[in-house]
Amino acid sequence: MKTLNDVVLHFLKDMYYAETAVLKLFPELVAAAENDGLKKIFLKHAEQTKAQLVRLETVFAALGRPVEAVTCEAIIGLIQETDDVVKDTSPGAVRDAALVACVAAIEHYEIARYGTIAAWLEAMGHAEAASLLRQSMQEDSEADAQLNAITTRVINSALAKS
Repeated sequence: MKTLNDVVLHFLKDMYYAETAVLKLFPELVAAAENDGLKKIFLKHAEQTKAQLVRLETVFAALGRPVEAVTCEAIIGLIQETDDVVKDTSPGAVRDAALVACVAAIEHYEIARYGTIAAWLEAMGHAEAASLLRQSMQEDSEADAQLNAITTRVINSALAKS
């Protein structure tokens, strides 16, 4: 990568891979979670992730580039950690708390990437593309806030009782 344009395209491909991989994770998350509110958060964010993929496709088109993915080692690691949590915990509040931590880490990764790429696109004169990524970043921030809220309101209470 020699130019900012090269870096932007690399990270867009990285995010396309990441969002596609995370979308495949949501059915496992819904099945593994015990708390109905947490299941609803996962289902809602799965739908948002589909929209985020469409936005990424729109950004590629706006830049005159084909939609491509490049392996995202970070998301592979975060998904592996999530899979390990599901495998190594029993259903209940402890697993739900661990799932929240895993998904929050994924959301934070996505927030960081979208924010950075959006800033670069803005600086390069691609305001509409930047706006699309900021919308995805906002959705991920809202999902993170919902995860924090359910942890505070429900999961921590269930953990204290056990």
